[in-house]
Amino acid sequence: MKEVQVEFEEQIEQLKSYLIAEDINSFREKFLELHVYEQSQVYLSLSKDERLRAYNFLSPNEMADTFEILEEEEESVEKYLEEMNPQYAANMLSEMYRDNAADMLNQLEPYTIKKYLSLMPKKDADGIKKLLKYEDDTAGSIMTTEYISIFANQTIQSAMAILKKKAPEAETIYYVYVVDATRKLVGVISLRDLIVHEDDEMISDIMGDRLISVNGNDDQRDVARTMQDYDFLAIPVVDDEERLIGIITVDDIMDVISDEAASDYSGLAGVDVEERSENPFVVASKRLPWLIILLFLGIGTSTLISNYEEMISKASILAVFISLITGTAGNAGTQSLAVAVRKLADNDENKRNFKKLIISEIASGLITGVVTGATIFLAVGIWKENFVLGSVIGIAMLVAITIANLAGSFIPILMERIGFDPAVASGPFITTLTDLTSVLIYFNIAALFMEYLV
Repeated sequence: MKEVQVEFEEQIEQLKSYLIAEDINSFREKFLELHVYEQSQVYLSLSKDERLRAYNFLSPNEMADTFEILEEEEESVEKYLEEMNPQYAANMLSEMYRDNAADMLNQLEPYTIKKYLSLMPKKDADGIKKLLKYEDDTAGSIMTTEYISIFANQTIQSAMAILKKKAPEAETIYYVYVVDATRKLVGVISLRDLIVHEDDEMISDIMGDRLISVNGNDDQRDVARTMQDYDFLAIPVVDDEERLIGIITVDDIMDVISDEAASDYSGLAGVDVEERSENPFVVASKRLPWLIILLFLGIGTSTLISNYEEMISKASILAVFISLITGTAGNAGTQSLAVAVRKLADNDENKRNFKKLIISEIASGLITGVVTGATIFLAVGIWKENFVLGSVIGIAMLVAITIANLAGSFIPILMERIGFDPAVASGPFITTLTDLTSVLIYFNIAALFMEYLV
């Protein structure tokens, strides 16, 4: 694997040398031999001057293949497009699959979008406009309108003629969708069925009419779960009148799944894990709001501890175990949070039984609290030769973990019910909140045993 990487790096340097020498023939020959992913990696490695030369060496159609892979490089797309000749950029976008072109254009300012659309062929511009009207994170925003549809009253022979004609422009041909005269979706047929059946058979006789489709306004996460459940390579998208308006392919769904996983992890970590900027000021500005909020919550914990200064002065040993209890409770709360966020992401109503989830987390909190509490009771009792102190810490641990489990499961559910993203209930937030409650629990339990601790 390492040898392959070294060889590829040598190819990149060779291609750069062709650009510098303006050896267009050698550059094109070597570049176009590469896999499209490798072409994108070559492109990303080029300086601005080298990219400007590459635009002169490659046609908009050839550059479109490379840019299909770059659609997720959100911060770079605008920069790349701006350095191109506007007509070249518009031609390149029109050569891309429309859903990918729409994704790229959605990252630009409205006036810039209009500029590129005005420079495109009307047919391509109109197709992209249809996708741009959908809200982000909906089925319509990730669908493509480049699909193949046929009619139920056709023969396989005539359907295959349409397939051969339209296949070069279609994003996938593994499924062919059947519509009626009003474009209403009535069936689906696989490429395999078209091949194995006789030419004179009717589409209506062999198509499948048990249809699974999604609406253009459906949430993309629901679409992803449907495609996962049914193991589809593509799924049709319909409007409110059940008319076929596009399809969503598995490659787009893989992007959705990846984005949702990153979003959930970002929520648990309290930071955008997809942050690409290397500017420390930009990175800091995006992380500071959460840290400031958590700082004030932390001040609340410190203020609470200060209210127990007199108790700590009488039994200073209590201060030793504050971080132990808050840390353990915070970890338990984060575990519960992860389970709750996963349940919220599940489309199966049977699995989204939140009452059962909360009861289960309280029960597991009690069990882990008892075991952890008993362990720390023995450890502290033997270590400090004070089983009363061990009892205080053990009981506090039990209650703190149980409350943390309840908070970790209940808060994200509450967030969703009142219309907020459950990811707002991030790991750091739950941890800081459990710090506050754990300190309150710890010192109130210690107050009951003070006469035995001093």
